[in-house]
Amino acid sequence: MALMVTRVKVANFDEWKAMFDTDPVRAREQATGYRILRGVEDPNEVYVQVEFPSDDAAREARGRLLDSGVLDRQLEHHGPSLVEEADVVRL
Repeated sequence: MALMVTRVKVANFDEWKAMFDTDPVRAREQATGYRILRGVEDPNEVYVQVEFPSDDAAREARGRLLDSGVLDRQLEHHGPSLVEEADVVRL
C-alpha cells in the first residue's frame, strides 16, 4: 500500500471540499480510500491522505494532480508526497 499526503491552505473549506468530492483530475481513480483532516486552530488548513494499492498507482495519481495545476490554485500547498507506513499503533 502506498499513500499520497498533501497539505493545502484553502480559502473556503466547504467550496474546496465540494471540488475535491468531484475529483475532476481523477487523482483518486485507483484509490482504495482517503482521509481528510482539518486544522483545529485554522479549519482552512487541510491535510489529505489518499491510499493506493501500489506505488505505481500512487505515482500516476500524483502526476495527474501535479499536471492539472489544481494545487496551484490553493493559497499554499505542500506535497503531494508519496509515503508508506513505517509503524502503526492503535490504543
